[in-house]
Amino acid sequence: MANPVIGFVLGSKNDLPQLERAQAFLEKIGVPYEIRIMSAHRTPAEAHDYASTAHTKGLKVLIGMAGVAAHLAGVLSAVAKVPVLGVPAAGGALNGLDALLATVQMPGGVPVATFAIGKSGAQNAAIFACKIIALSDDALAQKLDDYRTEMGDAVRAADKELNG
Repeated sequence: MANPVIGFVLGSKNDLPQLERAQAFLEKIGVPYEIRIMSAHRTPAEAHDYASTAHTKGLKVLIGMAGVAAHLAGVLSAVAKVPVLGVPAAGGALNGLDALLATVQMPGGVPVATFAIGKSGAQNAAIFACKIIALSDDALAQKLDDYRTEMGDAVRAADKELNG
């Protein structure tokens, strides 16, 4: 996408399917993003360079998604000048619990806002990233309000369908 403002960084290509809801949300409201695959352990120099220069490329928020050891979001946060959100990827021997613990247990001074494991976590991280950006973007704030209204309307419609 042209001029992305959100950067997803995945630890593995295998994590791509877990971004589907997040991508659908961002495309629906027209927020440009990019997806990169980097590893905290296998390509640490690339991850460091990407995070440390993200702000110079117009990125406003980074979302790191990784499984198992899940140090990726912390590595990004250690050098990024923009907020970093962490999403533990589902999978592995503990189905994402190990990734959750690795992502949420950051040392003081290296913040990572951590979300739920997998698809829902990725979707909520994308929405949260938009809320951060909307602090200085009234048009985006309105799109988020409209989205919230649509969700409420869908619940009301389901209730009406069920109960008449």
